Order: sequence, then C-alpha cells, then structure tokens
Amino acid sequence: MQNVNEIDELIKIISKLPGLGPKSAKRIVLKLINNKDELVKPMASILVQIYKNVTRCNSCGSLKSSLQDCLNCVNPKGNFKKICVVEDIADQWSIENSNIFQGYFHILGGTISSSTQRKEDLLINSLVERVKRDNIEEVILATSATVEGQTTAFYIQESLKKTKTKITRLAQGLPVGGEIETLDDGTLFSAFKNRSEINSS
Repeated sequence: MQNVNEIDELIKIISKLPGLGPKSAKRIVLKLINNKDELVKPMASILVQIYKNVTRCNSCGSLKSSLQDCLNCVNPKGNFKKICVVEDIADQWSIENSNIFQGYFHILGGTISSSTQRKEDLLINSLVERVKRDNIEEVILATSATVEGQTTAFYIQESLKKTKTKITRLAQGLPVGGEIETLDDGTLFSAFKNRSEINSS
C-alpha cells in the first residue's frame, strides 16, 4: 500500500468514529477519494460549517446553531410542561424518532461516574433552573438502567426535592443495563407509558 500522508491521517481520524475500525475506515476513504466531487467537496463544506456554527446549548445541552435560538428550549410546536432528561444527544434523537414523547428535552452530557464524569460537569444545575423558571410540572428521568444511569437519576431526584414538580422514571420495558439509544420503539413506548412516580420523601 502506498503511503500518502493525507490518506493515512484521514484513515486514523475515521477509525476513531463509533463502530469503525481501520478496515472500515480504509473502505470509506477509498469511496471518498473515488467520489471527490460528489462526496468530499460537499462534506468538507458542511464540516466547516458544523465546526464554526454548531454548539451545545448551555441551558438544555441540545445541539444548536450559533446563528439562531435553541429550538429545543423555544420549541415552536408548543409550550410544554414536561422535560425528559437523557444522558446524551443520541438518546434524544432515539426518543424523538419514536414520536412517543411531546415536550422538552434536557441532555446531561453523560452520567455521574467516579472515574470519568463528575456531577459538576453535567447540566444538572441548569435543569433545576429550567424547572423553576418554566414552571415544569413533570420531569421524566430517562437515564439508562445502568449503575451510572441510576446513580445520576437519584442525584437529580435529590436536586429537585425543593421544587414541586412531579418526578417520574421509565419503568417496564427498560431492561436492566439497557441504554436508551439501543432500544426499539416498542420498548420505548412501554417504558414511557408505564413510567412510575418517584417519591421525594
């Protein structure tokens, strides 16, 4: 194989993407090289725009364009009284695609973990502020059924104790150890429909 620095660097970068290794990255790079006008040129252009303009909202954690208001915070579809709390943006997209939930999302940006994530790094304080400011009636904790996800959910519950909002969490249909983004629509529907209220005693 010929060593071309640009190609080697691109393969290394693509190999870092989820689910891709060196072999898959090489196939992708060859596809790109053989379709420069159709793929590389428009991709390069949109990547530059994403790098310049797409950021995470400081309030809700969702992706937004720096050129406009966050569409999750100012949802044009309605003035909702519910917030669904998820760990990351992939979880938000999965729930949105299922059309199960109508309301606002709050993306934490991870879970509380002793090794990788501190609660101070998550948008939990911002969640409390949103609940108070927007008079939210229900907060749905849709964190994963992992130890980290449940620990994070418990901490959020404690943080919201002084508010009068109803706190629920996904129930039946969510397997132990399951992650939100991997669940099918039927399982998500069951989990939302059978969510249980958390007592704040």
